[in-house]
Amino acid sequence: MPQARIALASDERVVVKRERWIVFEPRSGISSTGFIFYPGGRVQSEAYAPLGKTLADKGYQAIVVPMPFNLAILAPDAADEVIAAFPRVRRWVIGGHSLGGVMAARYAHSHPDRIDGLVLVAAYPEDGLDLSRSGLPVVTIYAELDGLSEPSRIEDSFRFLPPDAIKVMIAGGNHAGFGWYGPQSGDNPAAISRQDQQAQFSQAILMFLQEAG
Repeated sequence: MPQARIALASDERVVVKRERWIVFEPRSGISSTGFIFYPGGRVQSEAYAPLGKTLADKGYQAIVVPMPFNLAILAPDAADEVIAAFPRVRRWVIGGHSLGGVMAARYAHSHPDRIDGLVLVAAYPEDGLDLSRSGLPVVTIYAELDGLSEPSRIEDSFRFLPPDAIKVMIAGGNHAGFGWYGPQSGDNPAAISRQDQQAQFSQAILMFLQEAG
């Protein structure tokens, strides 16, 4: 969508670099906490550029990771190289949308020494992955009208998350509203604007990053 293309350009507050990953870097006041984001299945990484730029504008190093064939399941450990490339970042939070969130949860579970927080967006841990005793800070963000990651399924997954996991349900939101890539087959129409859903979604992540340090 046009909003994503606009967010891919650097401005006076954020530098955008497009090499192996899409990197959003604050020009000043960089936090010691970084954020790695895995895109949803079959969604181009560029569709999440507005989120990356919003986070960088608030001082966080944000990296959106392109995936082979736009499927995070083909590179679930992609965060390894991101973390190695930014040694000045002391704390890392990983997250993802839909399939990307599932793979982010897998990575966080497998690398507790590298990850300091997990952001699930319209996503839940895969079968057999239980984070309930991990002590990992987690926020799960989902949408009332999501036709692909149904709210009932998201809520059923809460038992596999730590007891203090933060739950954010966006009233009137849908699955595709978490990115800037247009309608998605099988999804329900949203009852709120994409801008509104994005504002709530981004704010929830910002608050979580502030808690992470």
